Amino acid sequence: MISGNGEESHAAEEFTAESAGAVLREACAAAGLDPADAKLLRLGSNAVFRLSAAPVIVRIARDPDSLDAMERVVRVARWLREQDFPATRVLPGVSQPQTVDGRVVTFWESDQDRTEYATLGELADLLKTLHWLEEPEDLRLPYYDPFARVWASVRRLNGIADEDRAFLETRAGELNKEYDRLDFVLPFGMIHGDANVGNILRHRDGHAVLIDLDGFSLAPREWDLVLTALYYERFGWHTRAEYEEFVHRYGFDLMNWPGYQVLADVRELMMTLWLGQQVTTNERAAEEFPRRVRDIRTGGSRRDWQPF
Repeated sequence: MISGNGEESHAAEEFTAESAGAVLREACAAAGLDPADAKLLRLGSNAVFRLSAAPVIVRIARDPDSLDAMERVVRVARWLREQDFPATRVLPGVSQPQTVDGRVVTFWESDQDRTEYATLGELADLLKTLHWLEEPEDLRLPYYDPFARVWASVRRLNGIADEDRAFLETRAGELNKEYDRLDFVLPFGMIHGDANVGNILRHRDGHAVLIDLDGFSLAPREWDLVLTALYYERFGWHTRAEYEEFVHRYGFDLMNWPGYQVLADVRELMMTLWLGQQVTTNERAAEEFPRRVRDIRTGGSRRDWQPF
């Protein structure tokens, strides 16, 4: 574990590009890597940097209490490599995860030199293969509990209007009851947990790879299909042809399942709550969050929701 030198912990700071950059420099120094001119690719649940001096991705978790979870992610990545499953790979030769001033850091092989996403059809192929794998018990995957996440996200909301908070709490309670009554039809087992087109990249050698393994858990497989359906049906982020290709290649259309609307409502709420946690540090999130809450409250169109 790497500790600070009497300075205020980064974990006590807001999670910004600047605070993440400070953690990046310290973590790279400990790992013998050069952080000069690193490019920030994402700033969400993780700060994701691509190094310029080596084909390495560095991920810094927003949640300072994520050490156990990141240890599990590393185990999952190594097991997927053993299965020859096309997923992102942890960087060999580096002890990980590391803790730097309260932030948890992992190092990954960089799959590409510029960001290029694969297709929905390829996502369907990878999910179908993933869902056939039988995970070993030593992965110690948790059971997926969406409402544990929902209520934790509600507690972490800061800087939002009181009426928005009250509405979201009521909405969460209503959906919790509806979710408990769902009758899932797909097998229970290992899921990716955040399966969407933003988490499938085109490797520099041409094949598709699944990234962001943080959400691996045990759950009804419907959870790995809902984002693609939601992005198509409500947000218009996918075309009909793209969605139909996804359905054809996976072999199941979630939108024909009677529980789809409830599951979509839950996932939509989770996305909105995630955004609400960033309103004090992200100007785009501060603009987008109240729009989403208003649309959920009034049943308004989601077609102008912006992807993050």
